[in-house]
Amino acid sequence: MHVSTGANNQDEVKGQAVGAMTVTVTKNEILTALNKPDEFILALVEVDNGMAREPVYVLRPFQKEPDFGVTSVNYALPELLARGEAPA
Repeated sequence: MHVSTGANNQDEVKGQAVGAMTVTVTKNEILTALNKPDEFILALVEVDNGMAREPVYVLRPFQKEPDFGVTSVNYALPELLARGEAPA
């Protein structure tokens, strides 16, 4: 449930090693985010020596649809992390 609106969220969690430069997102995940922008949260979790750090939530993480033949897209992880926020 979305904390402020009560709506159901479509969350996607991506775990990456600390220091990773990219995160891969599938075309379907991107399309879901674009079709339900107020319900989609991309949660990024850095993993350090097998321990998960606090997640970073990115709202409205994607701006456009991938091309027709694309199956996944690599995004710059540091840029996404910079746009995110800690859980409320």
